[in-house]
Amino acid sequence: MAVECYAQRLLNPYRGTMHVIKYEAAEAVTLDGVHWDIYVANDALLQGLQANRWTQITDIRFGAWSVKTGLKRGPLYPSDDFLRMEEMGAIVYQYLTQVHHKVPFALRDRYELWLLDEAAQPLALLGSAVEEGDIDLEAVIEWRAGYVARDRFSSAALPGLGMPPSDYLSGHINARAGVQPAAQWIRREGDGSGLGLAGMGCAEGLEGRRLPAAAFPPLLFATDWMDAEHRRLAADFHAWQAPWLLALPGIATELRAELEQRARGNAALVEQLHRLYPATVDEAAIKAALVEAVMRRAQPVTEQRDTAMSPFYIELNQNPPDGERGR
Repeated sequence: MAVECYAQRLLNPYRGTMHVIKYEAAEAVTLDGVHWDIYVANDALLQGLQANRWTQITDIRFGAWSVKTGLKRGPLYPSDDFLRMEEMGAIVYQYLTQVHHKVPFALRDRYELWLLDEAAQPLALLGSAVEEGDIDLEAVIEWRAGYVARDRFSSAALPGLGMPPSDYLSGHINARAGVQPAAQWIRREGDGSGLGLAGMGCAEGLEGRRLPAAAFPPLLFATDWMDAEHRRLAADFHAWQAPWLLALPGIATELRAELEQRARGNAALVEQLHRLYPATVDEAAIKAALVEAVMRRAQPVTEQRDTAMSPFYIELNQNPPDGERGR
Protein backbone atom coordinates (compact mmCIF):
# COMPACT_ATOMS: atom_id res chain seq x y z
CA MET A 1 0.00 0.00 0.00
CA ALA A 2 1.34 3.41 -0.99
CA VAL A 3 1.52 6.42 1.30
CA GLU A 4 -1.35 8.85 0.62
CA CYS A 5 -1.39 12.61 1.11
CA TYR A 6 -4.67 14.51 1.06
CA ALA A 7 -6.78 17.14 2.78
CA GLN A 8 -10.38 17.25 3.98
CA ARG A 9 -12.57 20.01 5.31
CA LEU A 10 -13.60 20.34 8.95
CA LEU A 11 -17.31 21.05 8.78
CA ASN A 12 -20.41 22.01 10.71
CA PRO A 13 -18.99 24.29 11.91
CA TYR A 14 -16.43 24.96 9.18
CA ARG A 15 -12.98 25.44 10.67
CA GLY A 16 -10.57 25.08 7.76
CA THR A 17 -8.85 21.96 6.48
CA MET A 18 -7.05 18.98 7.97
CA HIS A 19 -4.10 17.59 6.04
CA VAL A 20 -3.32 13.91 6.26
CA ILE A 21 -0.42 11.60 5.45
CA LYS A 22 -1.74 8.04 5.62
CA TYR A 23 -0.18 4.61 5.37
CA GLU A 24 -2.36 1.60 6.19
CA ALA A 25 -3.60 2.23 9.76
CA ALA A 26 -1.18 5.07 10.53
CA GLU A 27 -1.82 8.77 9.97
CA ALA A 28 -0.01 12.05 10.45
CA VAL A 29 -2.41 15.00 10.62
CA THR A 30 -1.99 18.77 10.83
CA LEU A 31 -4.33 21.72 11.12
CA ASP A 32 -1.71 24.39 10.46
CA GLY A 33 1.03 22.80 8.34
CA VAL A 34 3.55 23.10 11.21
CA HIS A 35 2.50 20.83 14.06
CA TRP A 36 1.79 17.23 13.17
CA ASP A 37 0.27 14.47 15.30
CA ILE A 38 0.96 10.85 14.33
CA TYR A 39 -1.47 8.08 15.25
CA VAL A 40 -1.49 4.35 14.67
CA ALA A 41 -4.27 1.82 15.11
CA ASN A 42 -4.32 -1.94 15.46
CA ASP A 43 -6.20 -2.75 12.26
CA ALA A 44 -5.50 -6.44 12.83
CA LEU A 45 -8.44 -6.37 15.25
CA LEU A 46 -10.75 -5.96 12.24
CA GLN A 47 -9.65 -9.16 10.56
CA GLY A 48 -12.53 -11.60 10.24
CA LEU A 49 -15.12 -8.97 11.25
CA GLN A 50 -17.97 -7.57 9.19
CA ALA A 51 -16.49 -4.10 9.46
CA ASN A 52 -18.47 -1.00 8.54
CA ARG A 53 -18.21 2.73 9.15
CA TRP A 54 -19.39 2.22 12.75
CA THR A 55 -16.64 -0.31 13.51
CA GLN A 56 -13.91 1.60 15.30
CA ILE A 57 -10.55 0.75 16.73
CA THR A 58 -8.71 2.95 19.17
CA ASP A 59 -5.93 5.18 17.88
CA ILE A 60 -2.62 5.14 19.74
CA ARG A 61 -0.49 8.26 19.73
CA PHE A 62 2.78 7.46 17.99
CA GLY A 63 4.09 10.97 18.58
CA ALA A 64 4.05 14.64 17.69
CA TRP A 65 6.44 16.32 15.24
CA SER A 66 7.45 19.73 13.96
CA VAL A 67 10.58 21.00 12.29
CA LYS A 68 11.42 23.03 15.39
CA THR A 69 10.90 20.37 18.06
CA GLY A 70 11.53 17.17 16.15
CA LEU A 71 9.71 13.96 17.08
CA LYS A 72 8.28 13.63 20.58
CA ARG A 73 7.30 10.02 21.04
CA GLY A 74 4.13 8.76 22.62
CA PRO A 75 3.97 5.87 25.12
CA LEU A 76 5.48 2.52 24.15
CA TYR A 77 3.59 -0.75 24.60
CA PRO A 78 5.84 -3.79 24.12
CA SER A 79 3.80 -6.38 22.23
CA ASP A 80 3.79 -8.10 18.85
CA ASP A 81 0.88 -5.97 17.65
CA PHE A 82 2.53 -2.76 18.78
CA LEU A 83 5.75 -3.64 16.95
CA ARG A 84 3.74 -3.88 13.73
CA MET A 85 2.03 -0.57 14.50
CA GLU A 86 5.45 0.92 15.22
CA GLU A 87 6.53 -0.04 11.71
CA MET A 88 3.52 1.71 10.17
CA GLY A 89 4.05 4.79 12.29
CA ALA A 90 7.73 4.91 11.37
CA ILE A 91 6.87 4.83 7.66
CA VAL A 92 4.46 7.74 8.06
CA TYR A 93 6.98 9.65 10.16
CA GLN A 94 9.78 9.22 7.63
CA TYR A 95 7.49 10.27 4.79
CA LEU A 96 6.31 13.26 6.81
CA THR A 97 9.86 14.56 7.19
CA GLN A 98 10.21 14.47 3.41
CA VAL A 99 6.91 16.01 2.29
CA HIS A 100 5.70 18.27 5.13
CA HIS A 101 6.70 21.37 3.15
CA LYS A 102 4.41 20.34 0.28
CA VAL A 103 1.21 21.32 2.05
CA PRO A 104 -1.45 22.19 1.16
CA PHE A 105 -2.45 18.81 -0.20
CA ALA A 106 -5.40 18.47 -2.56
CA LEU A 107 -8.86 18.06 -1.04
CA ARG A 108 -10.18 14.52 -1.36
CA ASP A 109 -13.50 14.78 0.47
CA ARG A 110 -15.54 14.86 -2.75
CA TYR A 111 -18.65 13.37 -1.08
CA GLU A 112 -20.59 16.30 0.36
CA LEU A 113 -23.67 16.42 2.56
CA TRP A 114 -25.83 19.44 1.69
CA LEU A 115 -28.77 20.86 3.58
CA LEU A 116 -31.41 21.50 0.90
CA ASP A 117 -33.76 24.44 0.59
CA GLU A 118 -37.45 23.89 -0.07
CA ALA A 119 -36.74 23.71 -3.80
CA ALA A 120 -34.27 20.86 -3.11
CA GLN A 121 -31.27 23.02 -4.06
CA PRO A 122 -27.99 23.06 -2.07
CA LEU A 123 -28.37 25.52 0.81
CA ALA A 124 -25.52 24.85 3.26
CA LEU A 125 -22.70 22.32 3.48
CA LEU A 126 -23.08 20.06 6.52
CA GLY A 127 -20.38 17.46 6.08
CA SER A 128 -18.08 15.62 3.74
CA ALA A 129 -16.43 12.23 3.30
CA VAL A 130 -13.32 10.97 1.55
CA GLU A 131 -14.77 7.55 0.68
CA GLU A 132 -18.31 6.67 -0.32
CA GLY A 133 -18.29 4.05 2.42
CA ASP A 134 -17.93 6.85 5.00
CA ILE A 135 -21.26 8.44 4.07
CA ASP A 136 -23.37 9.00 7.18
CA LEU A 137 -27.13 8.74 6.74
CA GLU A 138 -27.82 9.52 10.38
CA ALA A 139 -26.17 12.94 10.52
CA VAL A 140 -27.92 15.89 12.13
CA ILE A 141 -29.74 17.93 9.46
CA GLU A 142 -28.86 21.35 10.82
CA TRP A 143 -26.30 23.97 9.80
CA ARG A 144 -24.24 25.42 12.66
CA ALA A 145 -22.15 28.55 12.88
CA GLY A 146 -20.44 27.03 15.93
CA TYR A 147 -19.47 27.80 19.51
CA VAL A 148 -16.44 29.88 18.52
CA ALA A 149 -18.68 32.11 16.39
CA ARG A 150 -21.11 32.47 19.28
CA ASP A 151 -18.30 33.81 21.44
CA ARG A 152 -16.31 35.81 18.88
CA PHE A 153 -18.42 36.83 15.89
CA SER A 154 -20.17 40.20 15.96
CA SER A 155 -22.15 42.17 13.38
CA ALA A 156 -24.06 45.44 13.27
CA ALA A 157 -26.14 44.31 10.30
CA LEU A 158 -29.25 43.50 12.36
CA PRO A 159 -29.18 45.42 15.66
CA GLY A 160 -31.38 44.45 18.57
CA LEU A 161 -31.45 40.72 17.85
CA GLY A 162 -31.48 39.73 21.51
CA MET A 163 -29.19 36.77 20.77
CA PRO A 164 -25.70 36.17 19.37
CA PRO A 165 -25.73 37.00 15.64
CA SER A 166 -24.24 33.59 14.86
CA ASP A 167 -27.23 31.88 16.52
CA TYR A 168 -29.59 34.09 14.56
CA LEU A 169 -27.79 33.32 11.29
CA SER A 170 -27.93 29.59 12.02
CA GLY A 171 -31.66 29.81 12.66
CA HIS A 172 -32.26 31.91 9.55
CA ILE A 173 -30.46 29.43 7.29
CA ASN A 174 -32.09 26.38 8.86
CA ALA A 175 -35.54 27.97 8.53
CA ARG A 176 -34.93 28.19 4.78
CA ALA A 177 -34.84 24.39 4.74
CA GLY A 178 -38.50 24.27 5.81
CA VAL A 179 -40.33 22.57 8.64
CA GLN A 180 -39.23 19.13 7.44
CA PRO A 181 -35.58 19.67 6.48
CA ALA A 182 -33.85 17.39 4.02
CA ALA A 183 -30.19 16.75 3.25
CA GLN A 184 -28.55 14.91 0.39
CA TRP A 185 -25.13 13.44 -0.20
CA ILE A 186 -23.69 14.65 -3.48
CA ARG A 187 -20.56 13.43 -5.22
CA ARG A 188 -18.71 16.42 -6.63
CA GLU A 189 -16.99 15.95 -9.97
CA GLY A 190 -13.80 17.54 -11.25
CA ASP A 191 -15.73 20.25 -13.10
CA GLY A 192 -17.58 21.29 -9.95
CA SER A 193 -20.87 19.62 -10.88
CA GLY A 194 -22.50 17.08 -8.60
CA LEU A 195 -24.24 13.70 -8.74
CA GLY A 196 -27.06 13.20 -6.25
CA LEU A 197 -26.66 10.17 -4.00
CA ALA A 198 -28.61 8.99 -0.96
CA GLY A 199 -30.32 11.52 1.26
CA MET A 200 -32.29 12.02 4.44
CA GLY A 201 -35.83 13.33 4.25
CA CYS A 202 -35.47 13.86 0.50
CA ALA A 203 -38.30 13.66 -2.00
CA GLU A 204 -38.27 10.82 -4.49
CA GLY A 205 -36.34 11.31 -7.69
CA LEU A 206 -33.39 13.25 -6.29
CA GLU A 207 -30.98 10.31 -6.25
CA GLY A 208 -29.12 10.25 -9.54
CA ARG A 209 -29.83 13.89 -10.41
CA ARG A 210 -27.12 16.09 -11.89
CA LEU A 211 -26.45 19.55 -10.47
CA PRO A 212 -24.29 22.15 -12.26
CA ALA A 213 -21.30 23.72 -10.53
CA ALA A 214 -23.24 26.98 -10.23
CA ALA A 215 -25.73 25.27 -7.89
CA PHE A 216 -23.13 25.10 -5.11
CA PRO A 217 -22.35 28.29 -3.15
CA PRO A 218 -18.60 28.98 -3.11
CA LEU A 219 -18.49 29.95 0.59
CA LEU A 220 -20.38 26.93 1.91
CA PHE A 221 -23.87 28.42 2.29
CA ALA A 222 -26.15 30.23 -0.14
CA THR A 223 -27.02 33.91 0.27
CA ASP A 224 -28.78 34.76 -3.01
CA TRP A 225 -32.19 34.19 -1.41
CA MET A 226 -31.57 36.64 1.46
CA ASP A 227 -32.72 40.26 1.65
CA ALA A 228 -30.16 43.09 1.88
CA GLU A 229 -29.93 43.12 5.70
CA HIS A 230 -29.43 39.40 5.98
CA ARG A 231 -26.88 39.45 3.18
CA ARG A 232 -24.91 41.99 5.19
CA LEU A 233 -25.03 39.66 8.18
CA ALA A 234 -23.84 36.78 5.99
CA ALA A 235 -21.09 38.96 4.52
CA ASP A 236 -19.93 39.90 8.03
CA PHE A 237 -19.86 36.22 8.96
CA HIS A 238 -17.83 35.35 5.86
CA ALA A 239 -15.44 38.21 6.72
CA TRP A 240 -15.02 36.76 10.22
CA GLN A 241 -14.45 33.30 8.72
CA ALA A 242 -12.02 34.61 6.09
CA PRO A 243 -8.81 33.10 7.57
CA TRP A 244 -10.44 29.65 7.39
CA LEU A 245 -12.21 30.22 4.05
CA LEU A 246 -8.90 31.05 2.38
CA ALA A 247 -7.96 27.38 2.84
CA LEU A 248 -10.61 26.42 0.26
CA PRO A 249 -9.43 25.81 -3.32
CA GLY A 250 -11.34 27.00 -6.36
CA ILE A 251 -12.37 30.40 -4.99
CA ALA A 252 -12.64 33.02 -7.76
CA THR A 253 -9.76 35.50 -7.88
CA GLU A 254 -11.83 38.57 -7.01
CA LEU A 255 -13.51 36.83 -4.09
CA ARG A 256 -10.22 35.47 -2.77
CA ALA A 257 -8.69 38.95 -2.90
CA GLU A 258 -11.62 40.30 -0.87
CA LEU A 259 -11.26 37.51 1.70
CA GLU A 260 -7.55 38.23 2.02
CA GLN A 261 -8.33 41.82 2.92
CA ARG A 262 -10.99 40.73 5.41
CA ALA A 263 -8.66 38.16 6.96
CA ARG A 264 -6.33 40.93 8.13
CA GLY A 265 -8.85 41.50 10.93
CA ASN A 266 -7.61 38.26 12.52
CA ALA A 267 -3.87 38.43 11.87
CA ALA A 268 -3.03 35.75 14.46
CA LEU A 269 -5.22 33.20 12.73
CA VAL A 270 -3.80 34.09 9.31
CA GLU A 271 -0.32 33.50 10.69
CA GLN A 272 -1.46 30.14 11.99
CA LEU A 273 -3.16 28.95 8.80
CA HIS A 274 -1.50 30.68 5.84
CA ARG A 275 0.69 27.68 4.98
CA LEU A 276 -2.50 25.81 4.06
CA TYR A 277 -3.77 28.43 1.60
CA PRO A 278 -3.77 26.92 -1.91
CA ALA A 279 -3.40 30.32 -3.61
CA THR A 280 -2.70 33.97 -2.82
CA VAL A 281 -3.92 36.92 -4.85
CA ASP A 282 -2.73 39.87 -2.75
CA GLU A 283 0.65 38.91 -1.31
CA ALA A 284 0.89 42.31 0.40
CA ALA A 285 -2.30 41.72 2.39
CA ILE A 286 -1.12 38.35 3.69
CA LYS A 287 2.36 39.68 4.50
CA ALA A 288 0.82 42.63 6.33
CA ALA A 289 -1.23 40.23 8.46
CA LEU A 290 1.86 38.17 9.25
CA VAL A 291 3.82 41.26 10.27
CA GLU A 292 0.93 42.44 12.44
CA ALA A 293 0.76 39.07 14.16
CA VAL A 294 4.47 39.23 15.00
CA MET A 295 4.15 42.78 16.31
CA ARG A 296 1.18 41.84 18.49
CA ARG A 297 3.13 38.99 20.05
CA ALA A 298 5.93 41.39 20.88
CA GLN A 299 3.61 43.71 22.80
CA PRO A 300 2.96 43.28 26.54
CA VAL A 301 -0.13 41.22 27.24
CA THR A 302 -2.89 43.67 28.21
CA GLU A 303 -5.92 41.59 27.28
CA GLN A 304 -7.01 37.99 27.26
CA ARG A 305 -4.84 35.87 25.00
CA ASP A 306 -6.46 34.81 21.72
CA THR A 307 -7.29 31.16 22.16
CA ALA A 308 -8.99 30.58 18.82
CA MET A 309 -7.48 27.14 18.42
CA SER A 310 -8.34 26.02 21.93
CA PRO A 311 -12.14 26.14 21.53
CA PHE A 312 -11.54 24.98 17.96
CA TYR A 313 -10.21 21.67 19.26
CA ILE A 314 -13.01 21.43 21.82
CA GLU A 315 -15.63 22.17 19.19
CA LEU A 316 -14.37 19.60 16.72
CA ASN A 317 -13.25 16.76 18.93
CA GLN A 318 -15.67 16.74 21.82
CA ASN A 319 -19.40 16.13 21.81
CA PRO A 320 -21.13 19.25 23.18
CA PRO A 321 -24.73 19.09 24.42
CA ASP A 322 -26.25 20.50 21.23
CA GLY A 323 -24.47 17.92 19.15
CA GLU A 324 -21.81 20.05 17.47
CA ARG A 325 -19.06 17.80 16.32
CA GLY A 326 -16.45 17.49 13.61
CA ARG A 327 -14.30 14.72 12.20
